[in-house]
Amino acid sequence: MDEEVDPDDENVNSVLVQEYSELFHILSSQSPTVIMELCEMMPGRNVGRPASADSPAAVTELIKAMLEYYRAASPADCADFLQRLCMLCENIPMHLESRLVSVAACADSNENFNPRLTNEKSSSLPAEQQLIKRPRIDYWEQCIAAVRRLLLRRWERLSEHLVREVQLDNVWVSLRMPNRGKERPDQTPGSADRGSRTPESDGDLGSSESRVTLETFLQGCAGKVTVVVGQAGSGKTLLMSCLGQQWAHGLGPIPSTCLFILLEFRQLRLLSRPLSLSDLLFQHYLPPESGNDEKQAIVDYLLSNPEHSCWVLDGYDEFDSKLTRQEAQGEVLGPEYPLPVADLISGLVNRQLLPGCTVLVTCRLRDVMDLEGVSDKVGQLLGWDWQEIKEYVDNFFESTNRALGMQAADLLLSNRHLLAMSSLPALCNICCICLKHLLLEDKERVAVAQSREEERKPETRKQETEKGLKGVWTAEERRGSSKDLRVDGRCQIPTTLTQVYLTVLGAFLSRDSDNRGKPEKATTTRSPQRLTPLSQYRSELCELSRLAWRGLEENKMLFMEEEISQDVLELSIRTGLLLQVELRHERGMLVNAYCFIHLTMQEFLAALRIMTSNDVSDTQLKKRFSLKTRWMTKSDQRTVFTDSLHLYVCGLASSHCTPTLMQLDRASGGKGGPSWVQTRQNLVLKLLKNLCHSNSLTGPKILELCHCVQESQNKQLAKEVVSTRPILELRNIRLLPNDIDAVAFVVNSAANSGVGLDFRACSMELECLDVLPSCQYINSLSFRSRKYGDKLAEKLSSILPKFTTLSKLEFCVASLTATGAASLASALQACPGIMELNLSDNNLKDEGINHIANILNKLPKLVSVKLGQNNTSLTAVNCLIRKLASNLNIQHILADGKKNVTVTFSQNSVTNSHKTKSEPAINLLNQEWNKSEMQKLANSLVRWPALSVVDLSGGQWDVETLRTLTQFLPKFSVTKKIILNGSCSSVEGLVVLTALMSDCPSVMELHIRYKYTWTLCLSSCGLVPADLEKVWRSLGTSSDLTILDLSSNCLGNKSLKKLLDVLPRLRNIQEINLSNNDISMEGVAMLAGALCSHKNLTQVDISNRGREQVLLKFWPVRRINNSNLLPSDISTICKKLVRCHHCLELDVSHSSLNDEAIENLLKALPKMLSLQRLNVSHCIASAAEALVLVRCLMLSHRVTSVELRSQSESVIHLDRVKAEQSSCRLTHFDLSSDNLERLLKILQEGPLLSALDLSNNQLGDRGVKHVVDSLPGLKITSYVNSNGLSQQGLLDVASTLCMCDNVSDVEVCLGAEERCLIWLRQYGGCEKTLSVRESHLQHEHVVRLAEILSDCPSLTKLEFKNNLLKLEWIEDFLKLLNIGERRCTVSIEEYWIRAEEAFGLVCRCLELNFTLFSNIQTHRRTSHINAHLLSRVHHTTLHLSLMKSAELTSISLVDCAVEGHQLAPLRSIMQSCSLLAELDFSHNILGMEGAEFLCSVLPLLPNLTSLSIGSKDRVTVNEKLSEALLECTSLQTLNLSGYEIEDTAAQVMTRMFPRLLSLNLSHCGWSAAGGLQIFQALGQCVSLEGLCLDSVHLDEDSRVSLAQSLRNNKSLRSLKLDSWRMTDIEVEQLTRLLPVWTKLRKISLSKNKISDQSGDKVVEALIGCSHLEELHLSSNHLKDLTAARMALVLPSLTHIRVLDISDNSIGREGSLSLSKAIMYMKSLTKINLTSVGTSELCAVAASLAHCPLIQDMGLGWNNCGDEVALELAKIFLFCKKLTRIDLESNNVSVAGAEALAKALESCPAFQLIR
Repeated sequence: MDEEVDPDDENVNSVLVQEYSELFHILSSQSPTVIMELCEMMPGRNVGRPASADSPAAVTELIKAMLEYYRAASPADCADFLQRLCMLCENIPMHLESRLVSVAACADSNENFNPRLTNEKSSSLPAEQQLIKRPRIDYWEQCIAAVRRLLLRRWERLSEHLVREVQLDNVWVSLRMPNRGKERPDQTPGSADRGSRTPESDGDLGSSESRVTLETFLQGCAGKVTVVVGQAGSGKTLLMSCLGQQWAHGLGPIPSTCLFILLEFRQLRLLSRPLSLSDLLFQHYLPPESGNDEKQAIVDYLLSNPEHSCWVLDGYDEFDSKLTRQEAQGEVLGPEYPLPVADLISGLVNRQLLPGCTVLVTCRLRDVMDLEGVSDKVGQLLGWDWQEIKEYVDNFFESTNRALGMQAADLLLSNRHLLAMSSLPALCNICCICLKHLLLEDKERVAVAQSREEERKPETRKQETEKGLKGVWTAEERRGSSKDLRVDGRCQIPTTLTQVYLTVLGAFLSRDSDNRGKPEKATTTRSPQRLTPLSQYRSELCELSRLAWRGLEENKMLFMEEEISQDVLELSIRTGLLLQVELRHERGMLVNAYCFIHLTMQEFLAALRIMTSNDVSDTQLKKRFSLKTRWMTKSDQRTVFTDSLHLYVCGLASSHCTPTLMQLDRASGGKGGPSWVQTRQNLVLKLLKNLCHSNSLTGPKILELCHCVQESQNKQLAKEVVSTRPILELRNIRLLPNDIDAVAFVVNSAANSGVGLDFRACSMELECLDVLPSCQYINSLSFRSRKYGDKLAEKLSSILPKFTTLSKLEFCVASLTATGAASLASALQACPGIMELNLSDNNLKDEGINHIANILNKLPKLVSVKLGQNNTSLTAVNCLIRKLASNLNIQHILADGKKNVTVTFSQNSVTNSHKTKSEPAINLLNQEWNKSEMQKLANSLVRWPALSVVDLSGGQWDVETLRTLTQFLPKFSVTKKIILNGSCSSVEGLVVLTALMSDCPSVMELHIRYKYTWTLCLSSCGLVPADLEKVWRSLGTSSDLTILDLSSNCLGNKSLKKLLDVLPRLRNIQEINLSNNDISMEGVAMLAGALCSHKNLTQVDISNRGREQVLLKFWPVRRINNSNLLPSDISTICKKLVRCHHCLELDVSHSSLNDEAIENLLKALPKMLSLQRLNVSHCIASAAEALVLVRCLMLSHRVTSVELRSQSESVIHLDRVKAEQSSCRLTHFDLSSDNLERLLKILQEGPLLSALDLSNNQLGDRGVKHVVDSLPGLKITSYVNSNGLSQQGLLDVASTLCMCDNVSDVEVCLGAEERCLIWLRQYGGCEKTLSVRESHLQHEHVVRLAEILSDCPSLTKLEFKNNLLKLEWIEDFLKLLNIGERRCTVSIEEYWIRAEEAFGLVCRCLELNFTLFSNIQTHRRTSHINAHLLSRVHHTTLHLSLMKSAELTSISLVDCAVEGHQLAPLRSIMQSCSLLAELDFSHNILGMEGAEFLCSVLPLLPNLTSLSIGSKDRVTVNEKLSEALLECTSLQTLNLSGYEIEDTAAQVMTRMFPRLLSLNLSHCGWSAAGGLQIFQALGQCVSLEGLCLDSVHLDEDSRVSLAQSLRNNKSLRSLKLDSWRMTDIEVEQLTRLLPVWTKLRKISLSKNKISDQSGDKVVEALIGCSHLEELHLSSNHLKDLTAARMALVLPSLTHIRVLDISDNSIGREGSLSLSKAIMYMKSLTKINLTSVGTSELCAVAASLAHCPLIQDMGLGWNNCGDEVALELAKIFLFCKKLTRIDLESNNVSVAGAEALAKALESCPAFQLIR
């Protein structure tokens, strides 16, 4: 350690000289005022400021002069100057300021007392600065010095036994991309704040392969959160201590001016009480020597200079809590505020504490996910490579025996297990200790054997034999670890990881140099019998394994001294099995703790405990035995261990370990016999066998299974792994050589059956391929990843010939180029057994394809080759065809564009050699051939001796390319056909092809289907009628023709007539296009006649009188579409259509219909009996024309609806018979008063209208008043009006409730969605409702509305929503409102009403006149204001039930965030409400105060019949509250949802059960005794009608009692048992009870995981519940069987209103069954089919048309398409009460949405669709 500089030994002037350049730099950045003040200290300087002092040059000269002066000044003057400089200047580095102040103070104290200096200092320096700044700096320096000493002592202790020196620039780190999530503001301090250090760039973190040294990685980490990731034993703790040691010496990447704080999470996890930052610093890090003033000064400095601190948090993987991440920047936490340790560390990492400080965290890879979003840099410590391992081994043996070291290195590098272990420094040390033990023991054994052999004489041998000593010592040796130690004279290492750890354990125990007290262990080299270390220390191992197991169970790795016996502790420390760790106690005292030498050693000892002690049950073993995945998720359970336990357990299950386990079993208290040990081993093997047969294992778990099987050394298990998995899919994991070694053990058990390996997206080093040939029976290899390129291919090529059984090779979706392809091609020639080759999706280009093509003829067993997506051109395709022409096994070549290039071969064998071999086929699809490329292709095709099919479809060739091909066709040897679909782009091309009939004799038949199959397009070919005759002759009777396009020719009416004549021959025709063919109105008339006479022609679209579009379609419904028709044309067409007897649609849209044309239409309308739809869209421009068309309501009784919109879509619908009701929608016209009067007269004479819509006709208040005044004379059911109403118009509409007896409902909204809806009944005397929303009412409007409504005696419901009403207006309204004898409900919802306001309003209304209010209800609703911001506004609806001269009977405050203390004002009101019968405080936060309130008021309510106090928070029902409930003698309905019921309360409460009609105990909690008492008491509730027990947990006794109690109840009407997770047995018990409840109205069994078979039984049992109204079966496992049962049962349950079977797996057949049931459910109002497992819900949607009362449909999350939306659009005409449809998360396109939007117009009451 560098010695600290004593300021007393420094000269103040020399310090100024040393720091001259730094001081000059600092002074140059100060203000001129500071410079002048310092200059004034020099004697002889004028006090005045020179004029030139502001120039930079002048300031520089002043600074230089000042520094030069004080270089030679007296020490006292120089010291005074330096002190003044430190006080006045800013941005002085901490280390420099500390040095200057200290040396100046020492110089000052050495000088004699100088009054002048003292007076100057006193007068020039602020007193506060003199007293505070210097002490704080001194304390900070003292603190840093103390930390330096602490870290140096720590390093001295840790480095005592290091084998080699630790250097940060020799440690390699792999950069990883940090997942920052949302970017945090950069809080890195400036360079001035960090002294002379400037951070370096973080570099590119995008590549995980880039690596740097740890020294380089930590450069620039100041002010950031840096994470260093490493495995257990990679040296993280040692490296952090080394970093601290370097900092203490002023070296390394951490500035020496920073306070280096090194905290270990293993220490932090022991701190249970909350700590402040100050407590953490001074009680658990710094020595507790400082006083409070010093501590406070250090904390103050730390807070003001957080960038001067570096927090190293080591070993996050050993922490038992998770660090929390702050999504948004939170408030800065105070340093003195106590927090839990996890929150304190989270505050540091999230910048809530000391923002700007440096944070360095170490952890394991799986824990880095917790730091996502907060880490700036992430680096992973790389393991040692073999050179570093060898260097360490050499260093380890350097001081003992170099020759031994060479042997050890050879052994280690030749063993996969030791080599893999040694990549971690800690385990490398363990391996060296093990090897040293083995080699020395082996050397000793050899020496003893040689010595005995020399001493042994013939006579002594015979004597020893007679004494019975023959072979005893040797047998014991052979049973020990020496069994496998020598092979061919060389020391042999155990073959499994478990056996390695057994050897390691023996090696450590053999290091015990103290054998005192163990006479049985003392042996000599000449002893005839020698015990192994494991047998010598059986009892000690037993205790150590018990300790290890307990630590594993409790997830701890540190053990206190009192947890270990003294003998075992001393032995473990001597041998090195336990390491001593220094910990600081909760109070700050240092204590000793101990941990195993490595976590894997603790896990191995715990595995020994499992296998040798019956203290560990089979259940505990099964719980711990699971395969670990290498994929990490945030939900993974935190553990400090390495998840290796199951490996060691599998290894110990090997028969090789049985003798050792039996010895240890005796020490554990067992009998030591083979029975128990082998039983435990058999259990492990059975668990492994089950995993071998599992078909749900992912790649990482399959690999882990291979490791487990390898450890067990069980060849039979290995066979079972591959028997169930012909291909081992090792996907998306990082592979190491020892992983391949484990796979090899499994694969080699397959013998001749063969196994495939799939390395998809795996990261692997090239060394893995060196191990791969040890897999002897590989039949397929697959490499798929963009990581795989030419280097891997080159390495693979070197080993491919070693796979003698390889038949399939895939190297696809990779980065292979021509270079790699050349390597693979060379190697594949030595693989004659290869059958399948896949090199698709690489970057081979033409050159690479050429390399592969060259070897294909040399692979006799080849079956298929895939070469698609390789960035190739037509040259590559041609190359394949040319080089494979001579291959006799070729079967098919397919090249589809650049996507797919596949070559398949046929296999010649003895069994099929007698069969006739078919000629090969070539398919070259969608290729962009030109003339030259076609010539090359044709020359290649000529080489083929025979081809069956050549398919060159697609590509859109030009005529020259096509002609080039036809020139070569006579030379082709094609036996069947040549296909050129889609390759001919013109009529000229058709002519070229037609010429083949005469030019090529081998062409026997020519089929031309242009563009697509069954399609003939001759558009824009200049065809005349004569040409069309040739076309018909060429096609003959092509009955398979589906689409014929003859557009844009010159065919005229003559050709049209000929076409209509041949039309009957075209049986499959779907569409004929004759547009732009000079067809006149004569031709249009012919088409109209054909529409009537031809049975298949169903639609004709015509525009511009036939001169433009003429399109014939053949669909189920006949339709003729005409546009731009003259009045005379309409008469002509209508005369033709009168003879049509099929369903007909007439479309005359976009025509200019004048009055004459409209009159002609109206005259023909009654005669066209087959007409169902008349489309006049974009034909009606004026209101007068529209009114003429409206007259059709009187002229034809078949009209069902008239929908007219100005210059937009307008349709008239008709029925084949007389319509019972019609509807009229006349919108977006400018209706004058005269037109309005005419319309009303027409409507008065017309039929009964179900709906009248006059929206957007600019009626205004005056026009609307005219309409509503006319309502009594109109025969309508509903009236819709959106015409710019004002508040006055609103009052006029509201007055219809009084003026018109038939008006039942009025709904008005003047907001963005303007709406005015009036519902009427055919008969008067109905109940009336009014809804006013978003209408910005003023006080006078409210007053007037109260007056109007007071004259309406039938008013039953009044709703105000978001009308900007004020509190006093509401009060005035309620005062003025005069209600009759009927009860009226008033609902008021405003955005300003919150829970507190609603509650206050309720109290105020009650105080005003509570006799008017018989019911008070408030309900909170939630609305999303902005989906992106996720902000929510809670507002409350106030419900008032009014009845004249009636006392308050009901108070309901539901989900209003009311707290218990707010209920006090209600006490006095409720005391005077003796008739109060209903009290509902559900879903609030009443707490204990609310319970006290209830206890005080319940005895005052003698008529209370219903009480609902279901709570959001967990409130306890104590004895006092239950006594209060008992006093409510009239209580019949009780809701205690969410309460915790004490046993004493349950005992009291159950006494009131016999009088209850309804009981809700959902989400309640109780003890086993309390629950049993409650459910036994339910048996006394013989009159109970409603029972809710959602989400309650019952033990077996309570379930039996409940079933018995329900069996005695015959009056049950409602039962809710949601979230019970019922078993099939429990469902069966329920089905036995259902027939008993004949009065059942509602049953809910949602979220119970009921199986399909059980669901079938439940539905069948419901057949006797004839009054059932609601059935809820959502979130179960119901399928088609249950749905089929519903089809049989539900039609008989005629009262069902609600059906919910969402979140089940109803398939297509199930949906058909449901549709059959729904057709008979006439009372259905709500159905929920959300996420039912099928998108085929068309039948269900159609069946809903039979449910006239349906209001709510839920069909979300079913992936339904437009077909379902179109079916739903059809049912709107039949479901007039429909208000809501949920289609969330389906596949409805714009077309489907438009159809629904159009259909909504027929449902004026509809409110929501999503």
